[in-house]
Amino acid sequence: MNVADCLGEGLLKKVQPDAEKADSSLEMAGHKLELAQKEYTGGIYENAVVSAYASMFHSARSLLFRDGYKERSHYALFVYLDEKYANRIERRYLNEFNALRLERHELMYGLDMEEEVKQAQAEDAIGIAAGFLEAVKKLKTDALPKI
Repeated sequence: MNVADCLGEGLLKKVQPDAEKADSSLEMAGHKLELAQKEYTGGIYENAVVSAYASMFHSARSLLFRDGYKERSHYALFVYLDEKYANRIERRYLNEFNALRLERHELMYGLDMEEEVKQAQAEDAIGIAAGFLEAVKKLKTDALPKI
């Protein structure tokens, strides 16, 4: 699947670029990262991973708002990043975004209660989310595209 497919299936929608929403989404990404760190400190590792992913989601979403798109699917957001930002964001962040997307889905909707999130997993997720947020903030100064 590519961005054109996502647009055709309604998983992404073209909208007017919105720098204000992009900024708000980055603020939310920071808030979710702080929440993940608090959950980690409290030993609530499963929630820390979910909040770390939420931080990455909002970081990525800020790029969509900036570029003039709206998502209807977490997967479509990954597809967009992978196609449009693969040469501007480190590959490890894109890979981890997708991996955390899947992990978050399993944690929230899966039925396997035997799978326990370990401290190291939560720590890694928070570190990746923090790095991703910084990478996206560096892109903020780029000019807004015309749609």
